[in-house]
Amino acid sequence: MAIHLNTGRGPYRLAMVGEPERGSGAVAMTLALEQADGMERVVFRCRIDAKLLAAAPASVDIEPILAALVPWIEREFEQTRELALKSIRGERKLLELVFDESNRGPF
Repeated sequence: MAIHLNTGRGPYRLAMVGEPERGSGAVAMTLALEQADGMERVVFRCRIDAKLLAAAPASVDIEPILAALVPWIEREFEQTRELALKSIRGERKLLELVFDESNRGPF
């Protein structure tokens, strides 16, 4: 399932890479932002604390989470993109965005 985003850099697709990881305290997923023409692909991880979710992580539906992330990613696109690229290039690991009580993000 891919969701289309409108960004300052043009249209992008947001898609989940692999399956979400559902633990007792959070849901984690790997997401890819890909430019519509395929010229750029940026991958990062997103972890949402169970306290921000209406249901237990094991039973949570991923589609509403992705829908909630879309406006947030569109608004924070440049910063998220730059941090993800910097993390991959400099630290050789995926950027992990953590949404919890101190950083609620779109939740």
